[in-house]
Amino acid sequence: MERALGTALQPHGLKPAQLDVLMNLYRHPGMSQHDLARKLLVGRSNITMLLPQLEKRELVSREVDGKDRRIMRLTLTAGGEALLLDALKSYGALIEKAMSASTPEQCDMIGAHMLRVADALKEP
Repeated sequence: MERALGTALQPHGLKPAQLDVLMNLYRHPGMSQHDLARKLLVGRSNITMLLPQLEKRELVSREVDGKDRRIMRLTLTAGGEALLLDALKSYGALIEKAMSASTPEQCDMIGAHMLRVADALKEP
């Protein structure tokens, strides 16, 4: 699925990790770099490497927090939001294609199983 997603995102000039950044900033505008790294379960150095690429393409902007100058707030630009929404069409089509290989009952069964796995992995 990861390989197929990478291929589906190529026409948009995005990689899966960049899509994750854009999606999170769309959902949580003004998020700090630290919080973004925690949400994506990556180190801050990973985010530090991704952001300049996205800024250079004018998809993301970084601004100093008004209350704490040590914190950088991240937001999508209008171009970043437009690219994200376009890329999500490809992402949705990929999910539809993947799920079409299964019946609705099988999809429900897979979903139920994934919920059981998630519950088993929750910290006590």
